[in-house]
Amino acid sequence: MNYGILSLLPPIIAVILAIKSRNVILSLFCGGLTGVLIFSHGNPFLAVKSMIGDYLFVQLTDSYNAGVIVLVVFIGGFIKLMEKSGGAQAFGQSAYRYVNTKLKAQLCAWAGGIIIFFSDLGTPLLVGPVFRPLFDKLKISREKLAWILDSTSSPVAILIPFIGWGVYIMGLIQSEFDNLGVKASDYTTFVQAIPFQIYAILAIIMIPLIAFTKIDFFQMKKAEQKAEKEKADYNFTEHEAEKENTGVYSKKNAKPIMVILPIIVVFVTLFATLAPLGFPFKKVDGNEFRVALTMGYFFGALVLILMICLFKVMNFGETFKVYVGGMKGMTDVAITLILAWSLGSMISELGTAQFIVDVLKSMSFSAALVPAAIFLFGAFVSFSTGSSWGTFAIMMPLAIPMAQAFSIPFAIAVGAVLSGGLFGDHCSPISDTTILSSTGAECDLVEHVRTQLPYALVNGVIALIAFIIAGATKSAVSLGFAVVALIVVVFVINKVFNKKAAA
Repeated sequence: MNYGILSLLPPIIAVILAIKSRNVILSLFCGGLTGVLIFSHGNPFLAVKSMIGDYLFVQLTDSYNAGVIVLVVFIGGFIKLMEKSGGAQAFGQSAYRYVNTKLKAQLCAWAGGIIIFFSDLGTPLLVGPVFRPLFDKLKISREKLAWILDSTSSPVAILIPFIGWGVYIMGLIQSEFDNLGVKASDYTTFVQAIPFQIYAILAIIMIPLIAFTKIDFFQMKKAEQKAEKEKADYNFTEHEAEKENTGVYSKKNAKPIMVILPIIVVFVTLFATLAPLGFPFKKVDGNEFRVALTMGYFFGALVLILMICLFKVMNFGETFKVYVGGMKGMTDVAITLILAWSLGSMISELGTAQFIVDVLKSMSFSAALVPAAIFLFGAFVSFSTGSSWGTFAIMMPLAIPMAQAFSIPFAIAVGAVLSGGLFGDHCSPISDTTILSSTGAECDLVEHVRTQLPYALVNGVIALIAFIIAGATKSAVSLGFAVVALIVVVFVINKVFNKKAAA
């Protein structure tokens, strides 16, 4: 049955409610309920029955989906242990004696954000308090620290296939492949999409570029000048740094090895389990990959629990409570996934993407512009809702079928969705990572948004042009263009500002 313009209602309802309520679960549920109301010809009783029996139960009992949820739960327990162990702070404080310049401080904070790749929300709360006193001592603005934290949280996490972000995204990809009857691998598609995660890569690259060249512009330059003139609040010592970091996320007996060894265990377990199957050089069954990854996080957590008890950071009872609490904390993620899978299935049955494709083709819309259009709409939704994950759930069921219809590689469409969602999230003052980054740096939220926005817009405009190139060439040459363009634009902006200052 052709539902025509009615097929647009579920995603539109989901977007509007996400913007108004800023609640991803509510918006996805209502979008799905709208879909079953259309199927049941407006009968609310049949709609609720269908929503539960034909979609929620079906998605939950699917073996692939169940495996993803189990993996996400184990990841949640591992991440919470890493955050509460204090290992990240111990690792950061061990580097204090070697950091004595602004360049080293910025690069160390940048490296710290990358090392804590396993937790996007943990990065600001772990790295921020560690480097904040160091930035104060060296007279680097806290706005600069907040920008570094924000640019190494989600942008790093979104590139990693074996943490919560990657598992969540691959789950959305696989759901659409199943709906379309596509035999491609979700893992392979995710990896192929990494060169097209243009915004994330630009955000990460921009930090060392700014640090090495000492080029700051717009509001960030004013913040740096203000920090340079202001007197440090206190004389910095390692003792003061320890006092600064004796909160929830720091433990007195923690050691740097507590953040390094568990991650090594995860990697070793993953590769030891999959190497006999040819990984990473051969395609591995998705279920085998998820089982190996779940094992890795389980053994990594065991090793970390042993070290926490051995170093007397916490007793076993407290440690196990933290681990279980981290697992419980992934409930919202599991619910979001189930609702996202259900909405994606409905959108596929309604033919929403095909309707959009037919309208665009009737307007002679160029296929080369499709990735750029996906990027822009994703950025709008993410900026308005403050949720990149919610944006992915709404956009993936539209972008992947559109890519198939316009003969665009799935990797480019996926990269456009992820880049758009991240760009909007980076600019949004209501994003959780934006708020936590300002919290971790103890920087005013409005000032963080004002100083970060120009940098985000530079990367966003370059990414938009790069996606037009990607749509035309269908190759990763767009990433090369984006990196070169970023370097050129930063130097041009600096030259223009210097001329204005001299005038």
